[in-house]
Amino acid sequence: MKKVSLRYRILMNLANVLAICFLILPLVPVVLGALQSERSLHEDVWALLPREYTLDNFRLILSGGANKGVIFEGIDYLPNSVTWFRNAFFNSVLVATSVTVLTLILASLTALSVTRLKLRWTDWLMKATVVSRMVPLIVLMLPLFVVLRRIGLLNTLPGIIVTEVGLLLPYAIIILVPYFQAFPKELEESARLDGCSRFTAYLRIVLPLSTPALAACGVIIFIISWHELLIPLIIASKPEFMTLPVVLAGLVSDQFVFFTVMMAICLIGLAPTLLLVLLLQKYLVKGLTAGAVKG
Repeated sequence: MKKVSLRYRILMNLANVLAICFLILPLVPVVLGALQSERSLHEDVWALLPREYTLDNFRLILSGGANKGVIFEGIDYLPNSVTWFRNAFFNSVLVATSVTVLTLILASLTALSVTRLKLRWTDWLMKATVVSRMVPLIVLMLPLFVVLRRIGLLNTLPGIIVTEVGLLLPYAIIILVPYFQAFPKELEESARLDGCSRFTAYLRIVLPLSTPALAACGVIIFIISWHELLIPLIIASKPEFMTLPVVLAGLVSDQFVFFTVMMAICLIGLAPTLLLVLLLQKYLVKGLTAGAVKG
């Protein structure tokens, strides 16, 4: 085995540090903006660091706009989006969690069927799955709006969940199919010989051993669903069904753009996805690379 030189390792570590800094750098002004007042931001737009630091933006958001006079001195107008934040945050948690769970259940069953059943329709299913992702989402919005209105799911959280599951299911299938192709069939066959049905073998053998792939796929689906704007914006027009991206978009108004509040909401919105990645990081790389090489 060829020994890696010290210079090569130093260069690779330096490249990794530069790549990480490049990815994290856009978050620096967001953090600095969230920790200062709106007036302080507009007084000196060229200042790299705030003159004073405050947590008032976070207090404003978490209180639903109750102490707006403290943050915006001399400004009476405050978007309704701030008062809807807490409800929108819980809506986003419910939608993203439900979409992730339902998508993983349906995608794992579909991916296993595609890899185990050697039928002509399974090949066509995979081709249709890939082609379906080439259709722009905005093209589907009008038909979806009409269909959801007819079945009574317009302006409801179930309507958002069903629509996002349909959108993200092809992504999950494409991610899971290579993993199940590399999954040892002998384990399922042994379970079948012991009296398990195909579905029981799926529950007791396949799912427990597929945790890395399911975790990696689940993180991707959760992040996409958490940051989805177009579907909740069009389907849910009532405040009680809005999600976090819709509330964030509402901070850009004709009268004023609330930069510091927007940055504070962005940081709070990043917290669940960041926490999820940190908790499941040991599964991510293993799960995404598990089906890359067949044994």
